[in-house]
Amino acid sequence: MKSAAIFFGSSTGKCQDVACRIGKALGIAPSLVRSVSELDASSLGSFDVLILGTSTWGCGELQDDWYAPLDVVRKSDLKGKTVALFGCGDSAGFSATFCDAMAEIYEAVTAAGATVVGSVSTSGYTFDESRAVADDNFVGLAIDEDNEPDKTDSRIADWVQVVKPHLE
Repeated sequence: MKSAAIFFGSSTGKCQDVACRIGKALGIAPSLVRSVSELDASSLGSFDVLILGTSTWGCGELQDDWYAPLDVVRKSDLKGKTVALFGCGDSAGFSATFCDAMAEIYEAVTAAGATVVGSVSTSGYTFDESRAVADDNFVGLAIDEDNEPDKTDSRIADWVQVVKPHLE
């Protein structure tokens, strides 16, 4: 099995909860589900697979803890690394920027040479716009714990089936 870790940015605890649920579903040890504030060049180099998550704030902005680590990502060589993304957002209150922050991480990791896996169809989601959408797919798993918490478990389960083979 490839080495993998989850790094998340969470202000209210919702993204952290989703990260822990994803970790459990993927069989990743709880000690490897970490705050993004622990992400540095050494940890980027330590894992074959990185699962990165963020909540979206304001008008589509990253969660605050992501700003310095994202600069580290931008300066890194991620060729040969696999990255899966997840994001938490509010599709009703912020329908025009739903899970936009995932796009910032996506742009940084792809520019650094990583292979991104785990895109998710926008089918079944209700929102107006998202920078995290390309070709009718989110660049990762989009979660709305504010308005659709009843869909979170099934969305995680479906996404894990796509991501899990990349950990083997």
